[in-house]
Amino acid sequence: MDNKRKVILITDGDEYAKRAIECVAKGYGGRCISSSKGNPSVLSGPEIVKLIQRAKNDPVFVMFDDSGFIGEGAGERALKYVANHPEIDVLGIIAVASKTRQAEWTRVDVCIDKFGELTPYGVDKFGVPEMDVGRLTGDTVYCLDELDVPVIVGIGDIGKMAKRDHYSQGAPITKKAVEIILERSGYHASKDERNTDT
Repeated sequence: MDNKRKVILITDGDEYAKRAIECVAKGYGGRCISSSKGNPSVLSGPEIVKLIQRAKNDPVFVMFDDSGFIGEGAGERALKYVANHPEIDVLGIIAVASKTRQAEWTRVDVCIDKFGELTPYGVDKFGVPEMDVGRLTGDTVYCLDELDVPVIVGIGDIGKMAKRDHYSQGAPITKKAVEIILERSGYHASKDERNTDT
């Protein structure tokens, strides 16, 4: 039986992101590790894994933020540790666009624009599609290409995008990103199978 914790990683950690993720996690019966909030991240990888293991329900949502640090910052070091941990099953990653001082980018499988529409193009922090296909610029995305995860979904600045993703409206763009991750990772199907096992 698979006892790995099912986790969704988010490359943002400010207060807006925290509120949006808490809202969405509750809607899916999951748990947000609220103490992973930070701009930049302050918790280490081992500390985050302990918190994930103590979470009551899956999926567990965890935030990571480098606060514009170029190269591999504390947020990315923690993200890599969690993603590669043998007791963690990463369902997917929400890659959050930002206006970095230098170009740091990652490949993404799909993006969601500020209107909640899927697009093959990358998006900027405002959720506006850019020119590059399958590529998103952000400040905590430097290492994502190295990770073996089912799906990476790119979105604009989580919880913001001119209030289109505000938690008071249920963070609909973040919610859609989570739905894509749960579908493409097979989480819904595996959960149904667990519920029907006798």
